[in-house]
Amino acid sequence: SDFERLCEIPGTKLTVGSLVEVSNSEYADLYGVIRWIGIPPGSSNVMVGIEVEDDPNIRNLSASDGTYNGVRLFQCREGGAIFVPSNKCTNDRRFVEAEGSHSTSRLSADLEAPKFGHVDCPTVLGAVPPIRVRNTEELEDLCGKFKGIQGHHNSCYLDATLFSMFTFTSVFDSILYRKPDAQVTLSILFFIHNLQIIIFLQDIAQYSAVQNVLRDEIVNPLRKNVFTRADRVMKLRKFLDQLSSVSGLTSEEKDPEEFLNSLLSQIMRVEPFLKLSSGQDSYFYQLFVEKDERLTFPTVQQLFEQSFHSSDIKLKEVPSCLIIQMPRFGKNYKMYPRILPSQVLDVTDIIEDCTLLANIFNFLNALINFEIAAPRQCSVCGKLAEYECRECFGSLQVGSGLECTAFCQHCLKTAHLHAKRANHTSKKIYVPRDFKVMADHMVLPRLYMELFAVVCIETSHYVAFVKAGSGPDAPWCFFDSMADRKGEKNGYNIPEMTSVRELSQWLSDEGARVINETAVKDKVLPEHAKRLFCDAYMCMYQSTDVMMYH
Repeated sequence: SDFERLCEIPGTKLTVGSLVEVSNSEYADLYGVIRWIGIPPGSSNVMVGIEVEDDPNIRNLSASDGTYNGVRLFQCREGGAIFVPSNKCTNDRRFVEAEGSHSTSRLSADLEAPKFGHVDCPTVLGAVPPIRVRNTEELEDLCGKFKGIQGHHNSCYLDATLFSMFTFTSVFDSILYRKPDAQVTLSILFFIHNLQIIIFLQDIAQYSAVQNVLRDEIVNPLRKNVFTRADRVMKLRKFLDQLSSVSGLTSEEKDPEEFLNSLLSQIMRVEPFLKLSSGQDSYFYQLFVEKDERLTFPTVQQLFEQSFHSSDIKLKEVPSCLIIQMPRFGKNYKMYPRILPSQVLDVTDIIEDCTLLANIFNFLNALINFEIAAPRQCSVCGKLAEYECRECFGSLQVGSGLECTAFCQHCLKTAHLHAKRANHTSKKIYVPRDFKVMADHMVLPRLYMELFAVVCIETSHYVAFVKAGSGPDAPWCFFDSMADRKGEKNGYNIPEMTSVRELSQWLSDEGARVINETAVKDKVLPEHAKRLFCDAYMCMYQSTDVMMYH
């Protein structure tokens, strides 16, 4: 006969998803999360399947990958599952606070549900791909009140960021599915006296518990039912508050970068997305620029290139995602009153060339599949560029950004015959010999990243514009986790998703120019346009080549 599956351990509040410890002298200090509850065939006793934090094989326990007597009951890493009698399971005491346990119990969470409205938010196990919509009409069918992530106690910084990261894109999905590493995980990469130093750190003991809450109780319900209730998010906030160095994450106003550092760096140990030529790694890039009075409505592309040029750094490789913080400080000061988020970000000219590797190229090529950075075009004639002159940045009519710093040998000499550029110093760009041979017979590619979200802030409140899909025709929606409220002190917030049909037009060069010239004062801008142009805090770009689902 089949296994009889139960939703909870009878007589307790422990359900699938609860954090537990196995209370037995044989299993001392063994912690994990319940993944299955039921009664085996031919038995009347309740058995519990637990995905443990430690490797149980070192304790001489009978462990599996979620299989029991040849039957798959749940999925986890090999050697990560044990099955024990239900009376051996108790609440994980490490997460019992003064007001009681905040384990990931679905039952205890549902008892809190009336505080957050009438919409249910069941746990969703497994792998759920991002929401896919084919057109604006399908997006509008998804939108409305009680859609998205429900806000609670100053959570808008986290709600807007999570909604941007997971609703319609899979670029961050490795965070949801990477198995805990029992050995070591690459965490930090930096340089000391030109020597590369690599630090390896183990995943924290609560890695799986945090990942399960993020995936099964927040992201999966959002993708399947287009709604995540605030009490589900509060579980993650409590983990972040206890397990990271950032305090006040359960109640205080915070910024998205504080949340990202807490989750990505300190808890999930995600490998940094950005690898800079300076030797530093990072999860996001802060634009540092001097204000150019000639720019009244700068684009993110212009500020991005200006920042990299003034810092004299480059990216070592094209990142899977690029999170860019706008040049503003605190919640009030903005360097530019309006900024236009570039729909497509050209990163060709900020990818580090291989000059430093030229001397060892032949040796490396014999050992590994050596990858060369994308070639650059001459800013004058369009042919293969072999030289870069940083001092030409913004000085030629053919281009105002980093593209105007690349030249072929002939155009380099011609451009620098001018008295203003005669004393410029250029450097040679390394180009593999084989590529030089093919350069005249192919179109030189450029590397682009696609804008998929803009997180905005106004008077300490974060909201987000998020692209519902990929490509130039994908529609956009506006998300506010606290768009409305029911009741006062003991009430709850109502999240809302709104389709913004005009947004693609506003982001186009011509559309942005028209709206900027016709609405000189911010107060006459359309409401969503005002938030997009005046309140942009963080822009998120993705490389569609690395998305998990196509």
